[in-house]
Amino acid sequence: MRRISLILALVVLAPTAYPAEHVANAIFLVASPALKDRNFRETVVLVTQPPRGGPWGVIINRPLKQRLSEIFAEYESLKDSRGVLYFGGPVQSDGLVFLVRTTGPPPRSVPVLKDVYFVSDLDWIDALFKRPEPTRGLRVYYGHAGWAPGQLQHELERGGWHVVPADAGAVFEMDPALIWPDLIKRATTKQTRRDEGGGLRDEETSPRTAKGTHHSSPITQHAPSIRGASR
Repeated sequence: MRRISLILALVVLAPTAYPAEHVANAIFLVASPALKDRNFRETVVLVTQPPRGGPWGVIINRPLKQRLSEIFAEYESLKDSRGVLYFGGPVQSDGLVFLVRTTGPPPRSVPVLKDVYFVSDLDWIDALFKRPEPTRGLRVYYGHAGWAPGQLQHELERGGWHVVPADAGAVFEMDPALIWPDLIKRATTKQTRRDEGGGLRDEETSPRTAKGTHHSSPITQHAPSIRGASR
């Protein structure tokens, strides 16, 4: 555990666990083809709205070239693992975020979907890495995405994003290269139905931002030790 503590000395993993009444409320934001921001072009973002602060989440389809076995080299269980680090977003790009699929909430965790949590308990992550299959039901993200009050709603109104119900299968089971093509097809099909008079309005599935909250989203560069996305 000492090794992880050193690696993550300046890292924000996930917010401190929220009150018990916080429920899983994540959605997918699917980037519109018109969105040209290099950080979010052709991305799918798993976004949750916490009880305090603005909406935040991680990009789920930007795998990097760096393997987890390189970052957490002391774990023999990761030696032959093909698990890689993902680019989670441009906010706090010196930090890691752990997303775990497990039955029952881990300590210091934030519910995202059914049986899916952001986890910030290092002892629990340490035990996870020591399993025979250490990367099963695990994604590790480098940085995350966040929005200031009103920013996401403005981007939605401009047509920068489509809102799609989130599911764990897309996060943990799909080929990352196929996630955006599949979900943009699903989103635009929904848009067509809505234009014809059916379906939900985006605001009915958008994460709600509490008044007076703040979650900045500065654009930052990758740290030199992290290799670029394999895109």
